Amino acid sequence: MPGTLRTARPRAQLRQGRNDWYRISNNAGAGPAVVHIYDEIGFWGVTAADFVRDLAAVRASEIELHISSPGGEIFDGIAIANSLKSHPATVTTYVDSLAASIASVIALAGDRIVMAPNSQMMIHDGSGLCVGNAADMREMADMLDRQSDNIASIYATKAGGTVEEWRTRMTAETWYTAEEAVAAGLADEVASAHSITDANSPQNLSWDLSIFNYAGRASAPNPLAALGTEPVAETEPAAAETPPAPELATPEPEPADEPVEPLIALDPEPNPWAEMVANYTAAPADPWAALAAQYLSPSPKRGDQSKEDA
Repeated sequence: MPGTLRTARPRAQLRQGRNDWYRISNNAGAGPAVVHIYDEIGFWGVTAADFVRDLAAVRASEIELHISSPGGEIFDGIAIANSLKSHPATVTTYVDSLAASIASVIALAGDRIVMAPNSQMMIHDGSGLCVGNAADMREMADMLDRQSDNIASIYATKAGGTVEEWRTRMTAETWYTAEEAVAAGLADEVASAHSITDANSPQNLSWDLSIFNYAGRASAPNPLAALGTEPVAETEPAAAETPPAPELATPEPEPADEPVEPLIALDPEPNPWAEMVANYTAAPADPWAALAAQYLSPSPKRGDQSKEDA
């Protein structure tokens, strides 16, 4: 990655500008030239300047490129990949152990890509280091997006799909087993046996993969999960249970009316004041009415009077 200081090499092995971690055996006229890239790409390992210079001296018609690398600097990796594509020889790439980050782009430079048994490939977005103001950091972010889109287009050209789809996989940091890389279209086949045939091949290194989000495929999610297309195991639907019949609520009996005791009529208590007042409020007797009554009452008939007299 441009400006990155992260390295997968154990600290004891750090050495600036080493170029003895890759080897080119130029067997012109006696079989293919064998190239081993068993190192980081760029400043800490295989530099583009050294590789392109040595590759230009190869006159063989076939090149076997063996890779075991955790990646490295973007621009060195692209330069190495382009030098392999432009070489007149037919290039067969063998991922002997690991082709991660920009090393996966170098692997795709071959005319045919072969994954060794138990090998892995990893793709992710570019990363880098920037020191400066906000404008400098925005420029760095834009540059990383451009480079990541550029790398995504390389994957899309080889395996199909869109740049956006491959950027999604890259952002998720996707790890592939040998078989998964073939299924994704990033490789053409899985070798039936290990592809390291050169007795003078460099010693395989034990890379420190803790610099990545996942320390290898065993720790990473399924590659299909990056696009949300991971198949879901089908399960038989559970038998529908017949819901129990709802219990009918029993209406509570209404409370019976309490018997009403009959009212007992009580004689009113005597009111002495009313009797006393009545003596003063009673209408006085009319003597004239009694006198007039004698004259107004009908007189008895004469016959009746004689009977009475007799």
